[in-house]
Parts: sequence; structure tokens; C-alpha cells
Amino acid sequence: MAVDPALSLRVSEIKDPEVLFERYNTAEIRRVERKVRGEIEQKKEELRQMVGERYRDLIDAADTIGEMRQCSESVLQSIQDMHRYCHQLKQGRAGSNSCRQEGQTQWQEKFYTMASQIKLLLEIPERIWSAMEASQYLQATQLYLLCCHLHSLLQLGAATGGHYSPVLVRFPILVRQVATTGHFRSTILLESRSLLQGRAVSDQAIAEALVSTMLLEDSSPRQALADFLLARKASIHQLLNQPQHGAGIKAQVCSLVELLVTTLFQAYAVFYLPPEGGPRPGQGALSCGMLFSTLENVTSTTYAAKDRRLLQEETSTGRWFKYLPPSIIEFQPALRTLAKPIQREQLRDTLQQWIHTCKEDICRGVSSLLVYVKSLKGLAAIRDSVWDLLSTESISQHWSTVCQWLLERPLAVWDDFLQQLFLQRLQAITKEETEAISTSSIQLLTSTVRDLEGQTIPTSSATNPGSARGAQYEVDVASFLWSESPGDLLSDAGWVSVNQRGQQHQRSSLAMKTQAVTPFVQNFCSSLDAKLKARLDDLRHYLPFQDPGSDSSAVSAPPSGPSESASASSFNRFTDSPAVEDALREGCLACVRLILSSIRSELSSSSPHLSPARLSSVLFMARLCQSIGELCPNLKHCILGKHSSSEATAKGTPRQGKKLGKARATSEVSPAQTKWAALKEDLLVCSMEAYRIWSSALSKVLLDKFGTALHAESAGAILTTATNWEDLEIQEEAESGSNVTSNIRLPVQPSWFVQSLLFQLCVQVNRVGGHAVPRPTLQELLHTCLNQALHHYHTFTQQAPSREGVFPMTQNRALQLLFDLRYLNTILGSRVEEGKSSRSHQDPRFHEVCDWLESYIDPFDLDVFTPPLNTNLNRLSQRTSVLLGLLTGSDKQFAPRSSSGNSQEPYNILPLASSQTRFGLLPLSMSNVRKSKSAPRSCDATLQLVSDRPGIRYESLSVSNVPQDGPCFVQPWEKCFSFTFCPPSVFEMHR
Repeated sequence: MAVDPALSLRVSEIKDPEVLFERYNTAEIRRVERKVRGEIEQKKEELRQMVGERYRDLIDAADTIGEMRQCSESVLQSIQDMHRYCHQLKQGRAGSNSCRQEGQTQWQEKFYTMASQIKLLLEIPERIWSAMEASQYLQATQLYLLCCHLHSLLQLGAATGGHYSPVLVRFPILVRQVATTGHFRSTILLESRSLLQGRAVSDQAIAEALVSTMLLEDSSPRQALADFLLARKASIHQLLNQPQHGAGIKAQVCSLVELLVTTLFQAYAVFYLPPEGGPRPGQGALSCGMLFSTLENVTSTTYAAKDRRLLQEETSTGRWFKYLPPSIIEFQPALRTLAKPIQREQLRDTLQQWIHTCKEDICRGVSSLLVYVKSLKGLAAIRDSVWDLLSTESISQHWSTVCQWLLERPLAVWDDFLQQLFLQRLQAITKEETEAISTSSIQLLTSTVRDLEGQTIPTSSATNPGSARGAQYEVDVASFLWSESPGDLLSDAGWVSVNQRGQQHQRSSLAMKTQAVTPFVQNFCSSLDAKLKARLDDLRHYLPFQDPGSDSSAVSAPPSGPSESASASSFNRFTDSPAVEDALREGCLACVRLILSSIRSELSSSSPHLSPARLSSVLFMARLCQSIGELCPNLKHCILGKHSSSEATAKGTPRQGKKLGKARATSEVSPAQTKWAALKEDLLVCSMEAYRIWSSALSKVLLDKFGTALHAESAGAILTTATNWEDLEIQEEAESGSNVTSNIRLPVQPSWFVQSLLFQLCVQVNRVGGHAVPRPTLQELLHTCLNQALHHYHTFTQQAPSREGVFPMTQNRALQLLFDLRYLNTILGSRVEEGKSSRSHQDPRFHEVCDWLESYIDPFDLDVFTPPLNTNLNRLSQRTSVLLGLLTGSDKQFAPRSSSGNSQEPYNILPLASSQTRFGLLPLSMSNVRKSKSAPRSCDATLQLVSDRPGIRYESLSVSNVPQDGPCFVQPWEKCFSFTFCPPSVFEMHR
């Protein structure tokens, strides 16, 4: 719809009517006319309304104008009358008597006196405002009191009956002046009290503000002290109630400390008076008693005070000031009551009560402020700022003196007010952070366990091959050991030796593999160690020493400034270092205990029946508990604190440690070291609990198969477990004295099911990283296997001997079973301790089974068979010590055979290393005096054997034509293949 251009035209735009007729037609011009006339009527109506609303004001203005005209006419008339009267006086009598002249002079002087007083009264308000703008409240008070004195002289107060005084009648302007002066008293009091709340106010300004309050309220010095302390308490509340914005908390705490210290200094400077006859402050010391000196200067009426009069400068320079009366020129304010000095005991009690009250408010307020500080670095920054403030020369130089004079005791601001608050907040932050670490670690542990349980091993269709491979590594550590990864060697391994690497440096993957630390364990420990390192880095800001476990070069040295013992007001920032370390220690201990509790709950759900799906998670938790203490060095630093540096120093000097071994043994063990030892013991116990679940499940599976083979009843099943026997030729002396030669057959190997049991046990132990499994766990596993094996043997002896379809017990079978049992006892049994007989050390069931088996052997044959049988058993045990090295261990290794030439033993024995640093049971060379030429021949022979058919190595180690004094080396990867007669089923299972 088009808009009419005539209606859109504004009236203000109409300047030339001729233009309208050129642009618009007649109808549009008429519409413009109607619009203009409508607006004219609207403006008229608005004018009528405005006139109606303002009519009363107009009438009042008109009346006022009329009154002004009348007043002006009366003034002009009076002036004309005065002019006429003066003209008549000039023309009148020329002489007058002397009495009238003297009266006129006195009246003129009185008139000038009153006029000067009125002029001064009119100037005082401006002077008062100028003094208040310059914060000179004492001068403003003096002027106000002078103004009140002028009011009394001029009798400006209201007379009886409500009539004004003659002066007010003649000078109406003074009425408003009197009303204005009445507001000065409350204003000066308010501004003076607000000045008392300031921190950056001089002592003189405080004294003058208090004198102003005393003069206006006619109060005593004790009341002035109460006003001063109340103002400072209000200032403290104001600081505590300010909004908190991060770094503003440090400024608030420093302001509180500064206000508290300044209050005591100003209380000394303003209110304290030295006792009469006592020692006076020396040259350069703090001034004191300023309240009384200022009050004396203001109220004194002595001749010396004339130079300090209020109107001294105006009197000497102004003309009209000479007409002021002496009572005004020499005016000095006065107190109605005598200002007695405050007694020292009263001042001490009042200040102590104020300090006690403020301490409660400050502790409550600062505690609420410190809630917003979330790190120990922030707490340390606030503490250091307070220390810097108290260590300034202006405070530290006289603080002890002021406290001794005022309180008669030292006052430590940090120790009495803030230290406990900061320590409580530090403990709260540490507890929150360690609880967060434990929560996140438990979540990581739970998720890792669930991931391991959710993986099937082996898996070919896994969605996450890396996770499946990690789960496989938990069960089969051998695959992890022999796998290659980019991080096996560190980038600087070529030029940095192992001895030069500290505990905090990164460990290579190869080092982790040698310790059987799987990737899942590494991830968990690295995550926990990183979080603990963050806590240590945060704690380093609060402690005076650098954490030895830190690889950072930053040292938390005290900031530059006066030394800790240089001032009495500054404090030792690190007195609570033991409590800080205890807080972190207890938090870390609680954190690890929570993790152990979670691990134990997971283990309790896995026992007593361990499913294959949970095997990897149980082994993971066992290795985790075993590795936390070593892979989390920051945990050790958190618990040991400063003792960790002493331990590191002791470890770095082994020779000195050996020399001072006795002294170190007799030294006292710190509580932190005791707690660290207890924590390591708890971790080891938990690790052994997890390993115990694995060993129980393993022994049950293997011994069930063992029991099934042992209790075989058919002749065919018994023959399948039989092994090779040895033909021996023995010579015996007949009754006639001649030698009789006879051939006997004796077992030289255990049964197949016994070999399978030991080999499978060794394989399973190697799969979980047997070289890293705790020795007590291995011993417990062997002991459990031996007990269950003896149980099966004992159950076997309890069977009915003559049952239908059961192969009867023969002498040969009894010899084989006896050989098997004694071999198992030799391999799985523990070493006989010195001072104990072998029979008392062994299980009674072993002897019962042996006696039962020997009952099936002819006694004469048993006497003949026992020596060679023992020889075969000893020979077999020594031969299999390499293959079954993890089962036999270094404590049951046999002594290396002598190199003398009279030995007739044709078999080969590999002597083993007695120490196990990384790899256990490494074979050594036989003789240290072998010839240089024999070594290449033997090595060539060994290499030739490797190229032959499979299994030739086993036979080569058992042949009798190997030279006794020839060297024999077995590489570490050949250790598991040094057994002579292994059944084919064993190799199939190993594959």
C-alpha cells in the first residue's frame, strides 16, 4: 500500500508555501492544511495544560516579584532619608560636647567588634570544609569549637518565648549560618572514626583524630583507646568480608597481618607512656604518648602555647582581625574532665582482650578464605608474602620491644594466628588430592581388570589387538620377553651407562622385560607415579629442601630477604615441615592401602576357584603389588621425605656402607622408614596372595593329571609311563672268597607322568616370568605340589591290593615308583637345614610310602640296589638341574665336580652360577684351567650338534664319550633344552 506523501510531510519542513503548490495538488495541499491545523490545536491544548499546571508557580513568582519591588522601594527610600539626615547633620550645629564624641567612639568600636565576629563566623564553615578535605580533623574540630564560642558571645541561641536575639533580628543571614554549623559535629566525628580504620595512616593523624573525638564528645583516653580498637576490629571484619578473587586472598591475608601489626605499633605510639623513672626510648627509637602530647598542645593555656594559637597567622596578617576580642584570639579548646594517662596494666589487659577477640575472628575468616586456595603452591605464596611483610626493617626492628612494653610478652603473629590454619588447609588439600589419586587409580585398576577378563587368549577376532596382546602378555610373559619394541633401548643408551642413570630416569623396555613388568603394570605404575610426582612438585614449594626424587632443577629456596633468625618478628617458615611431610605420608599410605583393599576385593572374588578368564587379571595384580614399590619412586619419596635423600646417599657409597655397616645397623630407624617397610611388606603379602591363587590353581590342574596317571590300573596304561632302565654289572664276594659278577637292571629316569608334571610345572612358571616371581611363592608352589603328590601316593597305598582287573604291584614297578617318589622329593622338597636330620625334616607320609614300596622289594635285592639307585638319583638330579632350574633354585644346586683325573663318572654335569642378578641359573664353564686349544674343538662339536636332527642336543648331553675335562657351554636360550631323556609328549605340549 502506497503512503500519501502529503501526510508524511513534517510541519518543520514547510519553509516556502510556493514549493508546496509546485509539488502537491489541491487535495494534497488541503490534507497538509488539515494536518497543520490539527497540530496547532494540539500545541494549544498542551500550552493550556502547561499553564494550568504552572499557574500556581506563576502566581507565587508574581507575588515574590511584587514583594521585591516593594522592598527595593523601601530600601531606596531609607537611603534617601539617610542622605537627607546626613545632609542636615552637616548643616546643623558644628560643635558638640566631648561626652557625645567619646560615646560615639565607643559605639563605633563595639560595632566593629561585632562586625568582625560576624565576619569570622561567616568564614568558619568554609575553613572547616577545607580542613576536612585536607583530612585535618583536629583543626576542623578547633574551628567548630571556636564557632560554638562565637555563638555564645553573640548570643545567637533562641531566646525565651521563641524570639530571636537582637543580633539575629538585625542580621537575618546568621539564622541559616547557625543551622549549618550544627551539622559539623556529626560529620567530623564520622570522618575521624573512618580515618581510624585505615592501615596506611600516620601515627600523628591517628592521634589528632582521637583528640578530635575526645574534644567533641568530652571523653577520656580510655574511651579513645576503646574507639581506636573498635575501629580496627571493624576494619578487620571489612577485610574478611571482601569478595574472593584468586590472588586477592594473598592480599587480604597480608592486609590482615599488616593491620594487626600496625595497630599494636600505633597503640604504642599513641597511648603508651613510659613509667616515671623508667628507661626512656633511645635515640632513633619509636615515639610514644602522642595522644597526650597532642592534647596538651591543643588545650594548653601557657605562654608557650601562644605560638600554636588557632588564629595566630590571621591575626598577624589581616586588618579586621585586630578588632576581635582577646577571648577569641587566644581561644583554646578545653576538656571538662582531666585526661589521665592510661595505666600500664589497663593498657595491657585491654590490648590482650582485643587480640584474643580478633584472633577468633581472624581464624574464622582466614579459614573461610583458605578454602579457595587449591594448591600448596598458593599456600606457600601466601606464607612467603606474610614472611616478607614481617621481615621488613620497619617492623622487625622494634617488634619485640613494642610487644614487651605493651603486652609484657612476645607475640608471634604467624605462630599464634596463621600457622595452624595453613597446616589444616594443607592437610585438607593433601587429603583431597590423595583421595582423588586413590579414586582414579582404583578406577584404572578396575577398568584394567575388566579389560583383561574380557579378552580371550589367544584371540584372532579381537577388536583391539593391542589390548588382546597385553592380556596375552599377562599370562605368557615369555612372549613379552622375546618380543621386540621400539623402546627396548633408550635413545641415549650408547653413551649413558646404567650406573649413571638415577632412579628417576626413564627405564628402558628391555629393563622392564627383564623384571617381567608387563605393559599394563607399567601403565598403572607410570600413571600413579606421575600423580605422586605432581603432589611432590606442589609440596616442594612448601618445604625448604629439594626433593631428591625430582628431576627438576628448581629448588625451593627461601626468597631473598633477611635471614630466618635475623629478626624477632619474622618467623621460621619451615618449622611445620615434619607435619607437612606427615600429612603427605599419611595421605599416600591411605591411598596405597585403598588400592590394596581394592586389589584384595578383586582377589577374593577370584578365589577359591580361578577361572581361565581371571587368570590374567590375578597375575596382573600380583605383578602390580610386586612392582609398585620399585616403579613408583615418587611413592617412596612421599613416604620417606627427607630420609630418602640419606638413603640415596648411602646407596651411592657402597664401600663406606660396608665399612660403616655396624654403625648403620645400630642407628635408630625413623618412623617414616618403619612405615615404608611396613607398606612394602603389605605389598609383598598382597602380591604373594595373588600368586598363591595362581599357584593353587596351577598345582590342582597339574596334580590332578598326575594322580590320574599314578592310579592307572591296567597294564597297558602302566607300560605307557615306563622309561628306560640301565643294565649294571656288579661284583660281589662269595662265601668262598671269590668274586661273583652279576647283572642288574635299575631305573635311571622317572616315569613319564613325573617328567611331564615337572616339565609342565617349569613351563608354566616360565610363562609367568619365573625369574621375577618371589622365591617364597616358588617354594610354596613346590611345597604344595609335593604335598599333593604325597597325598596321591598315600591314597595309592590305601587301595585294595587284590582287585579284579588291577595290575598287581611287582618289584620292578615298586622300584620305579620308589625312584619316582625320591626324585620328586629331591626336586620339589626344601633343602635340609643344618643341625637337622633328613628324616625328621621330611614329611612322615614320604617315609610311609617308601616303606610300603620297599615292602614289595626283596630285602637282599634292596640292599644291593640301594647304592646304585642313589647314584642314579643323584646323577639324574644334577642333570635335570638346568632344565628344572627355576624349580631347584640356587639353594639346591650341586657343587661343581672336581677336575681330578681319577673320577670315573662318564656323565656331564653343568655347574651353575650361584648369584642371580637378572637371569637365574646361567651355566658356567667346567674348568678354569682348560687349555686354549680344547675350547675351539668343543665349541665346533657343539655347533655341529645343532645342525643335526631334532633332539640330537638331548642325546649329546647324555652320551658317555664326552671328555670329562672338556668344556661345555650352554647358552641362556638353550637352558630349557638341556634335559637328556624327555618323552615325546613333553615336546608336543611345549610346542
